[in-house]
Amino acid sequence: MVRSLGADHIIDYTKEDFTQSGQRYDLIFQLAGTRSPSACRRALASKGTFVLSSGESDGRWIGPVGRIVTTLVLSEFVSQKMASFTLKPNKEDLLFLKRLIEAGILTLVIDRTYSLGKVPEAIRHLEERHPRGKVVITVRAAEDSAVG
Repeated sequence: MVRSLGADHIIDYTKEDFTQSGQRYDLIFQLAGTRSPSACRRALASKGTFVLSSGESDGRWIGPVGRIVTTLVLSEFVSQKMASFTLKPNKEDLLFLKRLIEAGILTLVIDRTYSLGKVPEAIRHLEERHPRGKVVITVRAAEDSAVG
């Protein structure tokens, strides 16, 4: 699926640890990743960039904050650029994404769609790591669900 979207090189994180392969990357963008910032740094080229968006929290109450702090602290002591990516959704950015989608430049991959009443089932699907794309929860408008 990823190759059909245009990827040149694919890593199946369930079968291969890219931080141990010896390959060096100019950019690693880790979205909800499972590798530590230190391990990712070892896979970077000497002037590479590591961007962390989130990550697993190992059940810690602070969530991915620990990974983000580690990344920012490391950035002060290494030649690579280490950064955290955060986003504050806004109307302009969402409209820009909408235009990219409508123009066929950005491709969305939706694995499954669940109704609001099936959220526990959707969460189970996510926890089992089965999705091959995004999982969407639909919420009906109040007027659609009104009994009249």
